[in-house]
Amino acid sequence: MYKLYSMQRSGNSYKVRLALAFLEAPYRAVEVDILRGESRTPEFLAKNPSGQVPLLEVAQGRYLAESNAILWYLAVGTSLAPDTRMDRAEALQWMFFEQHALEPNIGAAYFWLCLVKGGRDLQTHALEDWMERGYAALQVMENHLKTNDYFAAKQLTIADIALYGYTHVAEQCDFDLAAFPSINAWLRRVEQTPGFVTMDWTPDAAPSDHLGFAAEA
Repeated sequence: MYKLYSMQRSGNSYKVRLALAFLEAPYRAVEVDILRGESRTPEFLAKNPSGQVPLLEVAQGRYLAESNAILWYLAVGTSLAPDTRMDRAEALQWMFFEQHALEPNIGAAYFWLCLVKGGRDLQTHALEDWMERGYAALQVMENHLKTNDYFAAKQLTIADIALYGYTHVAEQCDFDLAAFPSINAWLRRVEQTPGFVTMDWTPDAAPSDHLGFAAEA
C-alpha cells in the first residue's frame, strides 16, 4: 500500500489524492502541515530534501516527489495515461503548462489568500501580477476547451487532474470564472466522473494519520 504525505488543503496534494481515488488505489494518508513547518524537519527532509508535499512512498524507503511526476507514476498502465505517443506528449504539454503558468499564479494566490493568515497584506505587491498571469492561463485553457471536452486523448487523463487541482479553487482567491464557460463545463465533467472526491475528502479504508513532527520555531 502506498503512503502519501500530503496537506489536505494543498492543491498539489489534492491532485494526487484525486488520481488515487479515480484509480481506486488504497493508500495510507499522512497529514503534513507545511504552515507549521512540518515539511522542514530533519525527519521529513531525509525523505524529501526539497521539503515539499505531496510525497509518495512507493515502496519501503523509496520516495517520489513533485505532484505531476507522482501522477505520471500512478497513471502508467491505466486509462488516466494516454496510449499513443502524441496523446502522451499532449498530456505532458498541459502538465508542464500547469506548473509554469497556472500553479505559480493561481496556486500562489490560493496559498497566500486562503491558507496563510494575513497573507493578503503580506503579498499585496504580488497579487496584481498573479491575477494578470492567472487570467492569461485561464484564457489559454478556455480557448482549448471551446473545442475539446478534455485536455488530451479526448478523455479524462492526468492532464485534467493536474489542471483541476488549482483551477477549481480559483474563485476562492479572487478569480472570477464567470467569463470562462468552457472551463466551468469542464470542471463539472471532471466532478461527474465516477470516483471523483472533493478536496476535503479523506480515505475511509486507511484512516488519515498526522505526521508527528514538531513545528519549526
